[in-house]
Amino acid sequence: MTNKLDMKKVKVALERKVAQTYEPAKPAMQFGFIHNNVDCIGCRACEIACKDKNGLPPGPRFRRVMYVEGGTYPDVFAYKVNMSCNHCAEPACLPTCPTGAIWKRSKDGIVDIDSSLCIGCRKCEAACPYGAPQWNPKEQIIQKCNLCVDEIDAGRNPYCVMACMMRVLDIGPIDKLWEGKFKTKAVGPHDETVRQVKNMANPELTKPSIAFVPHRKGKVKS
Repeated sequence: MTNKLDMKKVKVALERKVAQTYEPAKPAMQFGFIHNNVDCIGCRACEIACKDKNGLPPGPRFRRVMYVEGGTYPDVFAYKVNMSCNHCAEPACLPTCPTGAIWKRSKDGIVDIDSSLCIGCRKCEAACPYGAPQWNPKEQIIQKCNLCVDEIDAGRNPYCVMACMMRVLDIGPIDKLWEGKFKTKAVGPHDETVRQVKNMANPELTKPSIAFVPHRKGKVKS
């Protein structure tokens, strides 16, 4: 009788769990990144500044500069794509975390993480289509970019933005960055901005808060 009662409770609990739905936070304003793929020289100063700020060991990189080259002579090309956590409107990492270590800030949409709550299950790492959660082999926990929330709250820019010598990386309200209505040195007067570049996971998966000034060979055909 006891076993039957216990199984009934388990069934009810499972049904309740299945019925729960994840509703992402709807922030008053959504911060996001913009990167100029054309003018970036690939110096990786943003990567180094980020690793230094977060005290990261060899291996994990919150920000990654990716080199893209191709073509055949005389039509050859090369450009850089620079990405970190995209602070998505519907982050895939958040609902997979069993401890609540990941959350989305309501005031600016930044997806933050408290790694002291991480149990190392790495579910968020598997869920993210952009490779943002990074495994720290030394600490045996997941860490990721939180857009330098301490700097943001102090009225300053993230370390990666401040370190960019070419001023091709910046942050701002993502809706205005997409529309080209936010003043930033990363976007010239004749540049266009797009939400996706080649080889990037479909933005409809998580609605990432990122914009690009794309290279002509990096544009995604609509």
